[in-house]
Amino acid sequence: MMAEELRDPPEKGVTGELQQDRAIGDKDLTRGHTRAGRFLADTLQRISRRLGPNGALILSLLAGALIAATLTYLFANVYDAVTRDNGVSGLDHPVLDAAQSVRSPALDAMVTAYTNIGGGVGMPVIAVTALVILGLRRRSWTPVILVAVAGLGSMLMITAGKQLVGRSRPEHIDAVPPFEFSAAFPSGHALGSVVVAGIVAYLVILRRKTAWGRFWTVAVASLFAVSMGLSRVYLGHHWLTDVLGAWALGGAWLVLVITVHRTYLTVRERRSAPGRLKLQASRRNR
Repeated sequence: MMAEELRDPPEKGVTGELQQDRAIGDKDLTRGHTRAGRFLADTLQRISRRLGPNGALILSLLAGALIAATLTYLFANVYDAVTRDNGVSGLDHPVLDAAQSVRSPALDAMVTAYTNIGGGVGMPVIAVTALVILGLRRRSWTPVILVAVAGLGSMLMITAGKQLVGRSRPEHIDAVPPFEFSAAFPSGHALGSVVVAGIVAYLVILRRKTAWGRFWTVAVASLFAVSMGLSRVYLGHHWLTDVLGAWALGGAWLVLVITVHRTYLTVRERRSAPGRLKLQASRRNR
């Protein structure tokens, strides 16, 4: 089994993951775990003996989704208290007023077309396209699992957050049509763009060899997520705090997914080490 894995073509399958996805720059993702990280890796390794590495990855991501659901519930309650007491939400009306002051028919049309990319149709298309391309190019289920679970998790967080808070959007008189009628918090466009752009950027960065390549990957993903969130405020479809909360929730879920993947790579490395050493020894003895 291990010898077969090690015979994968370069940059493909398990071989590609272990040779190229283990590090970002000088940072080895399979080393330097905290005590909690080592405990998680040990637990995942025991699960992988029964379910296999991909099965263990899926199970760990589902466990992470439960954590994300709890985080959404807690955040929703804090958010509701803050907005009710007019905390950071004091920025909402001034920012909306500023957005209205710079609107024009041409700019409204451009921003509307752009924001549709991050909607309920555009963002799933981006996610599916990314997971298909990455899965086929790398001949691995790992990017498929990561993008799919990250995207599904973000959808669940959006749905749960809207039901828990039920905040009203800005009045239609202050918004650019077409109007939306679901609850305001969290902004689905903002949360989804952070998660999908973030996980795709992370997977791309793992194969970028230069610091400039990694920098531009992060810059493009960040610009997309930030501009998508701000487009919702400009159009009057969300309050600023809806977007800020969505970015926070999306970022927390993204960190959870990346942490699970890092642990998965550690388990893969441990599983492959004996086979790799045997293969190296057999080559030396020829």
